Amino acid sequence: MKATYALYTDPESAKQAIVALKEMGVAQSDIVIMSPEPLEAYEFDPSEQETSMRWVAVLGGGIGCVFGASLPSLTQLLWPLNTGGMPIVSIWPNLIITFEMTMLGAIVATVISLVRAARLGRRLPEFYDPQVSDNKILVGIANPSDAQLPDVEQALRGGELKTIP
Repeated sequence: MKATYALYTDPESAKQAIVALKEMGVAQSDIVIMSPEPLEAYEFDPSEQETSMRWVAVLGGGIGCVFGASLPSLTQLLWPLNTGGMPIVSIWPNLIITFEMTMLGAIVATVISLVRAARLGRRLPEFYDPQVSDNKILVGIANPSDAQLPDVEQALRGGELKTIP
């Protein structure tokens, strides 16, 4: 596995390298960016900025609400008990179960959405530099072609350039 990357001390120079790589024609998915801390203010990867997490939570809550309302109601209708003249399906006690199932659906959907948005199930990067743990920002490309290599090195100027043969 070949890789060419540079280590930067500040986010602004790393962002300039990312912009230069994009202008060179490198796809965002081919650029490897590693940082020891989140740097949301610099928008290294614009696709990561917006998520549909709130709508997934609303959908999960809606599904939980429907399930939470129908579970006790159907149970009470399928196994009716004599309640001394009161209705078989009692709304107020069922609201507790409905509320709890709504919250459970929203929480489970949010956790699933968070795991997906954080890409926790993805493969590990193909290369890593231990200096990322020392507050350096890694920007690079895995497996650049030989024709691409001089342009990639030019785009990564301003950082500590390294190559994995």
